[in-house]
Amino acid sequence: MKQSRFVTFGILGFIAFVFVVSLSNRLFITIDPGEKGILFRRFSGGLDTEKVYGQGFHVIAPWNKMYVYDVRTNEAFEQMAVLSKNGLTIKVDLSYRFQPIPSKIGLIHDQIGPTYQSKIVIPEIRSATREVIGKYLPEELYSTKREAIQDEIFQRTLKAVSEKNIEIDAVLIREVTLPETLQAAIERKLKEEQASLEYEFRLEKERKEAERKVIEAQAKADANKILNASLTDKILQDKGIEATLELAESPNSKVVIVGSGDQGVPLILGN
Repeated sequence: MKQSRFVTFGILGFIAFVFVVSLSNRLFITIDPGEKGILFRRFSGGLDTEKVYGQGFHVIAPWNKMYVYDVRTNEAFEQMAVLSKNGLTIKVDLSYRFQPIPSKIGLIHDQIGPTYQSKIVIPEIRSATREVIGKYLPEELYSTKREAIQDEIFQRTLKAVSEKNIEIDAVLIREVTLPETLQAAIERKLKEEQASLEYEFRLEKERKEAERKVIEAQAKADANKILNASLTDKILQDKGIEATLELAESPNSKVVIVGSGDQGVPLILGN
């Protein structure tokens, strides 16, 4: 009798073991780093959009189902052909960073699903890009207004996707390809503008140098006027005496008397 019970328990235990092993993928859930989970309760209310499960090991009933979302920031790329303000076709390469709002993945799964990138993010990126670039000329996108255009595309996309519980971190214009003839014309125009700026710089430099020389000459003229006004016969006579004495005291020189002035002093500078 005891042996029969032992066999029965063994069979039941084996069946339970097989049951657990066969349903282990549904019973035991591991959520990896950078992921969040939401639970679908088959017999008690359906999808629980409020509770979000964090990373780690979880045990759930086999009739329920856990949906796991990657909530890390992801980067994607987009290539587009858009029309500019003057109707020319421009090819634009974009990159953008996005992620679902972790606390809202229940709503994302209920309203959109795991393919939220292709359903929401990409269409909004394309729509914003076409709308914004359509307001500008090609040369503005190619040079002066590129950062402003990039920021406007980002702001428009951010506003649209945030309403769907998605975050977008940045939209970057990686490359702009214009028609070859237009690109050559723009580059030629930019070179001419640079040459013009360089020419203006050189003119300004020469103008300032001329002003400096005028000021320098005026300063010398003023100094000479002051010096001439301060020189008298007595001062010139003293200077002549000093120069004669220095010449006479030099061991390697001879004193040469050129002539004399009215006061009998050697004439050094003349009258």
